[in-house]
Amino acid sequence: MHHALAALPPHKKTYPLRSTMIFKIQKRMIRIIMNVDSRTSCRSLFKQLGILPLQSQYIYSLMSFVSTNTELFVNNADIHNFPTRSQKDLHLPIANLSVFQKGVYFSGIKIYNNLPTGIKQMSHDTLRFKKAVKGSLGQIFLLTG
Repeated sequence: MHHALAALPPHKKTYPLRSTMIFKIQKRMIRIIMNVDSRTSCRSLFKQLGILPLQSQYIYSLMSFVSTNTELFVNNADIHNFPTRSQKDLHLPIANLSVFQKGVYFSGIKIYNNLPTGIKQMSHDTLRFKKAVKGSLGQIFLLTG
């Protein structure tokens, strides 16, 4: 299923149209694999197969990028010495170009900063961090998807 991510553009201008189409194909493949009716909900099927939906796979890939490339990112604590709630978050650079804002680097920082504190504290251990992110994404999908 990770090959479906390669079909997504690096920018989000055409992302909604393509991602919707790819997500429908992903659900169709899941239904074929599980040999169920075309109107059967895929929520439990994703869980049974241990597969993340397309949107969750994209977020997981971004978080994998952030955790394996920590040297590319700066914490807010490195920018200033004030004790703030967000001092352990990654510093979000000023970006005027929407191409940069929609890119992997900027999007990765925004999503990382919105992770629960417990998961962010695991970011130094890449394997535990990825496992926690994947588990969290699976739970979010089950609640909202």
